[in-house]
Amino acid sequence: MNKALLVIDFINDIAHPDGRIAASAAHVVEQDAIAHANQALAHARAQGWLVILIKVGFDAGYKLQPKDSPMFGRAQQFGALSLAGSGTDFHPELDVQGDELVLTKPRVSPFYGTALEPALRANQIDHLYLCGVSTSWAIQAATRDGHDRDYRITILEDACAAADAMEHHGSLRLLGRIAEIIKVAQLS
Repeated sequence: MNKALLVIDFINDIAHPDGRIAASAAHVVEQDAIAHANQALAHARAQGWLVILIKVGFDAGYKLQPKDSPMFGRAQQFGALSLAGSGTDFHPELDVQGDELVLTKPRVSPFYGTALEPALRANQIDHLYLCGVSTSWAIQAATRDGHDRDYRITILEDACAAADAMEHHGSLRLLGRIAEIIKVAQLS
């Protein structure tokens, strides 16, 4: 079985307390999600897994921004998620290394409008391990899309965060029907 670790949306605008749309930042701290993600990254690297860092963002002119989206429609107004600024840089505590694949997505799902699927197919990946923010949006979307594309999915619960613990656990309850839910310490 070939495995990949997808680390999703641990960017400044979303996961850092000073981010422009940081609704999940407090839960990231409460979960110690970035420290757990770093443990998962170390494990994946040691095991030779494919590591893919994924972030949401829009071009400087916001031409790819869905203007009528309730989620992304006001990003330009807030100056959020611009690839021209530091808001889409990975959180400074995330252990990013220069040789890993970095993908930028223009929507919630990491499969939409990205090279994720070709990268997974080229590396014959059949099992995805997911972590990031938010559990209720990007992790749900990745899990559902990945499941429907016939990947085995494992969510690293303590390396994910949402707006709060209730939203996080509610999402995991739903996703538990199509994915394995584990803690980073259970990685093997």
